[in-house]
Amino acid sequence: MSNTVKKDQEPSKLRSFLSSDTFKGLLPFIGLVVIVVVMNILTQGKILTPKRLRLLLSQVYYPMIVATGVFFVMTLGSIDFTEGSTLGLASIVISKLSFTSIPLAILGGILTGAAIGAINGFFHVKFKLQSFIITICTMFLFRGVCAYLTTETAVPASAAIKALDQNWLKITITVAVLLVAWFLFRFTRIGNDVKAVGSGETAARFSGVKTDRVKFLTFVAAGALTGLAAFVNVIKVGSITATAGNQLETQILISLVLGGLPITGGAKVRFSNIIVGTLMYTVLNNGLVMMGFESQTQQLIKGVIFLLFVALTIDRKALKVIK
Repeated sequence: MSNTVKKDQEPSKLRSFLSSDTFKGLLPFIGLVVIVVVMNILTQGKILTPKRLRLLLSQVYYPMIVATGVFFVMTLGSIDFTEGSTLGLASIVISKLSFTSIPLAILGGILTGAAIGAINGFFHVKFKLQSFIITICTMFLFRGVCAYLTTETAVPASAAIKALDQNWLKITITVAVLLVAWFLFRFTRIGNDVKAVGSGETAARFSGVKTDRVKFLTFVAAGALTGLAAFVNVIKVGSITATAGNQLETQILISLVLGGLPITGGAKVRFSNIIVGTLMYTVLNNGLVMMGFESQTQQLIKGVIFLLFVALTIDRKALKVIK
């Protein structure tokens, strides 16, 4: 009788562990390891060669900076679809100002991103409209501006700014952004307020959190970080076309969800979602390219993996409409 009870308890414990927050927190790390191993096997070890690893790193820097800002927005339980158009417009501003002054160009890019974030935040807070509606509208608006500014020809950057295309500089900027954001998220009221709003806006308001200000400033900060990421993009590509930042918003959203970030936001988000998710997406994307898949097939595979991670990591008890 006792042996039967123990056998019944073991599957129960296993099911309990698989549905626990601990296991869900480990899933992104397990997924990253699995994707690296699978892609390494399928590419016959080519994806982990020193040359390929340097290429992978070069594709991580600016998406990781952008993902850091979007991470805070999604922690609110909101969403932002303007990263691609923001990066494109900020890159144009940086390229044009780079002929005058590099520091001015960087400042111009950050302020451009912050201004777009402020527009998103203003309409979201002032008119109480869902963030995905506002940012979809502004995404098309600023993508149109980018297309208009690059209609005749690509916008070139100065030789001085292109000379800054050094790995140490891009690594330094990315690590600095991650460290500052991690400190703010873990050890300051900023992080607590953002998580409180994501967990429950009404409860956060009654506990003294100025929810409208938190949401507005979070969108501004996310835009500013995208403006900084535009600088890293400009020194890499050298000139800006109408396709700059195209589909970046989709890449960032998929990266963060692959990294384990719950789309409902709140207190269960982890800062590691940014790093793990961005690395996972980059390895997956490069592996599929190296295997010779067409773009349509790549999108299909990434879509299936995205759906699987959403199904496995979403918190159904806390599911609600995105703010």
